[in-house]
Amino acid sequence: MRIAPSVLVIAAVLAASGCSVMDMDSPPQIAPSAVTVSPTRVDQVRADIDEIVRSGIAGVLATLTENGQTVTLTAGVADIATGAPIPMAPPQQVRVGSIGKTFVATIIMQLVGEGKIRLDDSIEVYLPGKVTGNGVDGRAITVRQILQHRSGLPEFSSDAEIDEYRAGLRGQTMTPEQELAIALRNPAQFAPGARFEYTNTNYLIAAMIIEKVTGSTYSEELTRRVTAALPLPDTYLPAAGELDIRGPHPKGYATIDGVRTDVSRIEPSVPWASGALVSTGADINHFYMSLLAGKLMAGTQLEEMIAGESQMEGSAFKYGLGIGSMRLSCGAQYFGHTGGIFGYLTVAGATPEGRAVTITLTEPPSSPPDTEKLLEHALC
Repeated sequence: MRIAPSVLVIAAVLAASGCSVMDMDSPPQIAPSAVTVSPTRVDQVRADIDEIVRSGIAGVLATLTENGQTVTLTAGVADIATGAPIPMAPPQQVRVGSIGKTFVATIIMQLVGEGKIRLDDSIEVYLPGKVTGNGVDGRAITVRQILQHRSGLPEFSSDAEIDEYRAGLRGQTMTPEQELAIALRNPAQFAPGARFEYTNTNYLIAAMIIEKVTGSTYSEELTRRVTAALPLPDTYLPAAGELDIRGPHPKGYATIDGVRTDVSRIEPSVPWASGALVSTGADINHFYMSLLAGKLMAGTQLEEMIAGESQMEGSAFKYGLGIGSMRLSCGAQYFGHTGGIFGYLTVAGATPEGRAVTITLTEPPSSPPDTEKLLEHALC
């Protein structure tokens, strides 16, 4: 499964993914608007996404928000077979992968604020008898540790059975319980709290806790608490069996058995809350800006969520509770996440000063872009 880790390690994920090279000379497009986004930022990001497309990527979308204004830039094509460019409007939906983890963590923190979840409770309190295995004991793992990726739980998405593209071809769906059982075939990676290790199983369990505590499905809570509340009109978690993206979207590509393949249709029950979310750049920017502005939870919970307690080895990034952070060279503090799933790679986030960016590539590059440079050009 192509559920990529946070922005903290996106370069390594991108470098590990191959793609064929294609000559794309079409210029980036920009959505018409009364621009109050800095023209310098627009020009820098335009140059960045044009460079990415020239390197062989089918398409790139970049959405910048500043001063209440959003500008969308596109480069490359929406469909390599027809050569049709990615349109400027209407908003293009993409699969945003692990960016959905920030949504899961947001709902957990809302429930913390309501007194329904305690971060330092063991996950056994909420899922009694569900998380046990070789070196795995749910009584020793806290809710905080799963949100921090410090649980030591084994990774479910590394198993050969976990493949959302091929599951879609087979018409196969999966339940969270089935995926947890697959994870627990493997031993714990380390003792709870010993270190940081990005693991999708953590957010599988976090969403299961949300369902247990609320008595509703995760999708229902996501809609009620976040997407309808803000609102985010183009954001949703597809239901099991819903292979297609509902709205207008560029096709996403991956190289499978040496062939560049349209992988836009996947089985969403496989990544589920860990990575199946569909959204647009405008919605994701609105979400991160609203989160940092305190519109989704009380200040106490927000402070806990964004406190980056896990310093990433060899990186300036830190990880909090479902969100990463980094101090940019201009002094701005970036908070956000990345997401990688079949066909789409996205980096997104915002600053407390009210600037936000979402950039999506519609296939993995042969060499990693400079993610820090992309963020600085968009947010500084």
